[in-house]
Amino acid sequence: MKKYNIVNLFFIVLLLSSCSGDNNGTSTRESEPLQAAGGDRNKNGGVIEAVFGTSEGTGSEASSISVNGYLWRASLDTISFLPLNTADPFGGVIITEWYTPPESPGERFKVNIYILDKALRADGLRVTVFRQRRTPGERWIEAKVNQKTGTDLENAILKRARQMRIKLGQ
Repeated sequence: MKKYNIVNLFFIVLLLSSCSGDNNGTSTRESEPLQAAGGDRNKNGGVIEAVFGTSEGTGSEASSISVNGYLWRASLDTISFLPLNTADPFGGVIITEWYTPPESPGERFKVNIYILDKALRADGLRVTVFRQRRTPGERWIEAKVNQKTGTDLENAILKRARQMRIKLGQ
């Protein structure tokens, strides 16, 4: 249920950001951030390109979202069980709140995801996982996280992004 709320919120933000405050009827590139520059595209094509990115080599770099849409959506899908603190689709930053798994109440996790590129590439994604454990005095202290945890999460996101790209036929 939470996943669908996040998706709806994301599309509402995109929709609202495309509204123009210009009352004189003129349209500028700034009032149409979901439209990619160059070529005649219908409105839905512009929205799809803005959210899911464009294929490499099309020369369309003027989309308002500066990160890969597949990586963005795959990241949100992969960490959907974690409560979100910040999700910035234009900057490519996803930061979760602390999450305590029900099976281990003495530890908690937090994840930061940075999408660094428009291309669907492994080096366009950086995941950092933080872990804390509770002391007998009820304080949270930093605990070591296996480096493989972050790598496994990155791989899961990349796999999901590739699946989404294949499903949408690009």
